[in-house]
Amino acid sequence: MNYNEALEISERVLLPAASKLYGLDGYELSLINPHDGGRNLVYACDRHGADSKILRVSFLQDRRREDILGEVEYVRYLSEHGGSVANVVSSLQGNLVEEIVHHHHPIFLCLFERAAGVNLDDNDYVYRENAPLSEFYYSCGKTLGKMHQLSKEYAPVHRRYGFFDKYNARYIDELIPDSLPLLKKKLTELLTVLEGLDRDRESYGMIHFDYNEGNFNIDYDTGQITVYDFDNACFGWYMYDLADLWRIGVAWSVFEPDAMKRRTSMDAYFRMALEGYRSETGIEQSMLDALPLFLKATLMENIVDVFETMRNNNEEPECDEWLSYCIQCMEDDIEYIGFFDEIYSHEDPFECEPRVLRV
Repeated sequence: MNYNEALEISERVLLPAASKLYGLDGYELSLINPHDGGRNLVYACDRHGADSKILRVSFLQDRRREDILGEVEYVRYLSEHGGSVANVVSSLQGNLVEEIVHHHHPIFLCLFERAAGVNLDDNDYVYRENAPLSEFYYSCGKTLGKMHQLSKEYAPVHRRYGFFDKYNARYIDELIPDSLPLLKKKLTELLTVLEGLDRDRESYGMIHFDYNEGNFNIDYDTGQITVYDFDNACFGWYMYDLADLWRIGVAWSVFEPDAMKRRTSMDAYFRMALEGYRSETGIEQSMLDALPLFLKATLMENIVDVFETMRNNNEEPECDEWLSYCIQCMEDDIEYIGFFDEIYSHEDPFECEPRVLRV
């Protein structure tokens, strides 16, 4: 089942079932337009005088019940222990996950609290009036640090999958087209290096794996950040989330033509974000030194995600300007996602000439 097929049965099958399971009578359910590569149907549930909710419908076959339970149990744990996250809401039967079987195809429903505040992207990247951007930088790091500190004490009932369960040489070879042999080689080499890293309690645990400004809201009265969308959460290195934290900062200098000024801006941003992070938990300097390596890992995740989306939608593989940029950074060993390199254009950020895949 693909996105359009799930959408087609949503109004007549899925939403009525969700309304009964979660007591949503009287709520207006409206579809939230998916971002590129979105893998779920997501609905805003609003009712006058009641707290808004978010309903997520997971229909892809790679979503197992045990994995989703591992995700929402982690979200519940974070919420109950002081993490600033949008909590999962139990169904009327007390379940964190509900399952609907349609034509022998399992579909999973989860309901979440709606995060307080506004998404930065939806607010045109305008931060709080009369508040310095340094407050935002610090808060991004502090919120992530709190989640990581809680993860170090987390003992799951349903264990979520680990990094190498998905990212491994066999899967890369199967997913990436044979017309990209150098990319396959570079990704496999990256995985080999990652396999040699420590996976102790202080460096490796449950992580968000998609920590960016699109997945949290900001309360514009207080500056409080509330994180959501743990759909990609897995066991991995805390430094991976910190690499995503670094990537958040490029938004503030993405159109700066001078590479040295971009670097200066990023250094100031990440220094403040790390100060917030360290106010909640520690991180070894050896891991921080591996930032370029983990930025490559985030590139790998983005590349894999695009090819998975094309496969799930039964589309022929093709490379647009953004995917071509990611691939070139990986193939040419360009560090820091090319942000300080001549490949980068402030006029067309993170894009390069699209490549044609050989058949």
